[in-house]
Amino acid sequence: MEIENLPKEKQIILFDGVCNLCESSVQFIIKRDKKDLFRFVAIQSELGQQIIKHIGIDTSKTDSIILYIPEKAYYYKAEAALQISKRLKGVYAILGYLSFIPNPIKNTVYDYIAKNRYKWYGKKESCMIPTPELKAKFL
Repeated sequence: MEIENLPKEKQIILFDGVCNLCESSVQFIIKRDKKDLFRFVAIQSELGQQIIKHIGIDTSKTDSIILYIPEKAYYYKAEAALQISKRLKGVYAILGYLSFIPNPIKNTVYDYIAKNRYKWYGKKESCMIPTPELKAKFL
């Protein structure tokens, strides 16, 4: 898939495809994405790299989660997580309203977790392969 062919009505979550915490987060989001709003792309994939280049994100500054809304906006680090939460149903949507916390504070906490994610949760040798029923959620 080429970047210009991304589904415009979907929001794209780019995630670290070898991170166990990130994969668990993707599974968590899929279960709660009742409006079928999100599609997922591993940062390590060719498409993931095309999107990152297209929106101009420096991957030395973030390497774990990016929310890209084609032709509208993108968010990364803590703000991406909060924007995703805001779009989920139930109690998780409330977390999204923590956006008022200044970015330096949110991102300090986020960066600490991101820096230690492999140590705490482990890392796979390769990106996850979605099951046939989940394949439509991945680009």
